[in-house]
Amino acid sequence: MAAAAAAPGPGSGPGDSPEGPEAEAPERRRKAHGMLKLYYGLSEGEAAGRPSGPDPLDPTDLNGAHFDPEVYLDKLRRECPLAQLMDSETDMVRQIRALDSDMQTLVYENYNKFISATDTIRKMKNDFRKMEDEMDRLATNMAVITDFSARISATLQDRHERITKLAGVHALLRKLQFLFELPSRLTKCVELGAYGQAVRYQGRARAVLQQYQHLPSFRAIQDDCQVITARLAQQLRQRFREGGSGAPEQAECVELLLALGEPAEELCEEFLAHARGRLEEELRSLEAELGPSPPAPDVLEFTDHGGSGFVGGLCQVAAAYQELFAAQGPAGAEKLAAFARELGSRYFALVERRLAQEQGGGDNSLLVRALDRFHRRLRAPGALLAAAGLAEAATEIVERVARERLGHHLQGLQAAFLGSLTDVRQALAAPRIAGKEGPGLAELLANVASSILSHIKASLASVHLFTAKEVSFSNKPYFRGEFCSQGVRESLIVGFIRSMCQTAQSFCDSPGEKGGATPPALLLLLSRLCLDYETATISYILTLTDEQFLVQDQSPVTPVSTLCAEARETARRLLTHYVKVQGLVISQMLRKSVETRDWLSTLEPRNVRAVMKRVVEDTTAIDVQVGLLYEEGVRKAQSSDSSKRTFSVYSSSRQQGRYAPSYTPSAPMDTNLLSNIQKLFSERIDVFSPVEFNKVSVLTGIIKISLKTLLECVRLRTFGRFGLQQVQVDCHFLQLYLWRFVADEELVHLLLDEVVASAALRCPDPVPMEPSVVEVICERG
Repeated sequence: MAAAAAAPGPGSGPGDSPEGPEAEAPERRRKAHGMLKLYYGLSEGEAAGRPSGPDPLDPTDLNGAHFDPEVYLDKLRRECPLAQLMDSETDMVRQIRALDSDMQTLVYENYNKFISATDTIRKMKNDFRKMEDEMDRLATNMAVITDFSARISATLQDRHERITKLAGVHALLRKLQFLFELPSRLTKCVELGAYGQAVRYQGRARAVLQQYQHLPSFRAIQDDCQVITARLAQQLRQRFREGGSGAPEQAECVELLLALGEPAEELCEEFLAHARGRLEEELRSLEAELGPSPPAPDVLEFTDHGGSGFVGGLCQVAAAYQELFAAQGPAGAEKLAAFARELGSRYFALVERRLAQEQGGGDNSLLVRALDRFHRRLRAPGALLAAAGLAEAATEIVERVARERLGHHLQGLQAAFLGSLTDVRQALAAPRIAGKEGPGLAELLANVASSILSHIKASLASVHLFTAKEVSFSNKPYFRGEFCSQGVRESLIVGFIRSMCQTAQSFCDSPGEKGGATPPALLLLLSRLCLDYETATISYILTLTDEQFLVQDQSPVTPVSTLCAEARETARRLLTHYVKVQGLVISQMLRKSVETRDWLSTLEPRNVRAVMKRVVEDTTAIDVQVGLLYEEGVRKAQSSDSSKRTFSVYSSSRQQGRYAPSYTPSAPMDTNLLSNIQKLFSERIDVFSPVEFNKVSVLTGIIKISLKTLLECVRLRTFGRFGLQQVQVDCHFLQLYLWRFVADEELVHLLLDEVVASAALRCPDPVPMEPSVVEVICERG
């Protein structure tokens, strides 16, 4: 039916199609209507103005009010097959049973409640009957009382005015009796020491006596009271000036004197003077604890003593002063602030002296607890005396102590670093003294690095106590900002790293100073330590610091890259100095071996000189030492005949011609000219070139310095024939072993070639040894 209704009729044209413009407008309205229904939460039936769900008048609705069983059964028989009818019957039986069960459960569950409600109603009926009887009796009694009261009022009506007058006269007589007895009462109170009661009596009678002082009787009473009051004021002043009592008693005396009409300005001065005496006594007690003779208590006991004694007394004085002399106005407040500021400054000086004695300790826990109590104690006087600036001064002391502790921890880290270096020196010297093997450089490096890192972590944990949440001053801006960034990070950590680099660089001084006594192994170890810091340790330490101390300060800090660059430069300088020191040691051996020998009258060489063997041994030891801490490095491709190359070079015709005074018998040529021409075409060797962080570069630098020294020493000597041959043998021996240590073996060839050539130039009879003989001597050596 829906399809038929939607299909166009036979007579409908293109203009009657639902897709036309006329059909689009209702569709848009339907969509808008649907959106409104969605917004207001209406169903289709509610939106159309009719209730949703089935029709309430439907006779086939089981839940409807107009349900007709016959109509419902007829409908089922007409519309449903047999199977569905049986299912409907089964479902209906199941629902009937469920309803019966629910009804029984409801009755069983509420049976006791029904019984209880019935009993309660029965009791309420009985109670209300009794209450009605009692209310009737109460109404009868109230009527009797009202009648009796009316009769009494009628009887006493004429006497009421007389009684009122007599009561007034009685009150007046009592007042007069009090006035006439006032002098004796005041005298008795003064004798008993009840000064407060006496002042109250005087205050009650002062206005009356002042008003009726023109009458002789009242005048006499006033004169007697004034005499007694003067004596009372004198005794109060005497008690106040003695100062034996505490602050509350002193304040009571001042209050009574003020009530007696004494001048407030004078009492204010006396009150502050007496308070000064008591507080100065507390300060003297604190100062005595700082004396040299008795042992000073720990800082926590000292701050507790000062807080309970001086600070507590100052709070009592301030509270009493403000209560007694509030009428003094700003002038009185300024006087109290100046009083507190003067004594507070003396107390702060004593506290700082005691805190200064704690700067040598390594544990911050007791010091931080003492500072916390010191700061907490001064909150109360700081609030009472804001103009005195006590709380701000206390915060400044805490900040100053925190900065001093940072400096102390920095010194501790520096001392620990120097102590680690001392341990390394002793470990390096111990094997030479005892003749036994000591720890290797890698183990020493690991010990130094772990020791420094553990000290840094301990220092961070110690200063972190200043920023703990339970500490009263940790929420101050300084400890949330500047202390973390400029104090801990910059002053302590960055300052120590830079101090460590400066200390390491101080070992690079010129020989004869500090660097001259530095073991070369220590230079190598420090170089590797600084390189490790540049690689990872600096980044780790600063990250750890930033995580523990959440910096809320925007002030600039040192970047990690800057510190890493400084550490790398320090490592480079140390390694370069190590190369120079080791090169100098070998150079000294070579120089002495050249300078102390008579090269003109030497014998024909039969073996390699011992110094050359020592040079090879020391170079091998240096190679092993550097290899413990640095990687191998990159070498150039080596030729297969490296160990023979020196021999072949020295035995070539070109070298033979270099040793001879001329290349042909008929054409003599200057050998110096030939040497200079060859130097023009040879590769320039930079002896002090930058050293890289690897073993090959270090050994290359040491060998270049050593061979360059040998060359310069040879140039200063004159050689005989056998002297030249000895140099030839020594250089060939060095070539056999040194080429394997350098990055480029050609470097060793060139330098040794220069040494032999220089010796030949300084030889009157340059006859070289046969290459085969040189090789035999070197192999035998």
